[in-house]
Amino acid sequence: MDIVKIIGIAFLAVIIVIILKQYKPEFAMYASILAGVAILIICFDKLSGIISLLTSLANKTSINGEFLGILIKITGIAFLTEFAVSVCKDSGETAIANKVDIGGKIIMISISIPIISTLLETIFKVLP
Repeated sequence: MDIVKIIGIAFLAVIIVIILKQYKPEFAMYASILAGVAILIICFDKLSGIISLLTSLANKTSINGEFLGILIKITGIAFLTEFAVSVCKDSGETAIANKVDIGGKIIMISISIPIISTLLETIFKVLP
């Protein structure tokens, strides 16, 4: 079970970070980042299965493949933004974390413009 691996890595990282903060505080952030990357690597295996399932479902239905790609990109940006925000907040840089959060949201909106415009065009076709 992957969740047991993830929890194990998280608990081990927390213990290492607590110890490092006492003796070498400058390395505590690196340990936290490495644990986060290790957890993300574990999740990528499951993510590839989800993407292949969504792709096969999109091929079977009339969903535009471009839209599926956009949704996957937006989801990836959301995950990476949240990871970066967490690292910034753990480092005590809340102001930078807030800017990264805003930047991620703006990029997600800009990438979703084709979906929004197609949705609006469909709505305008239905309305008299």
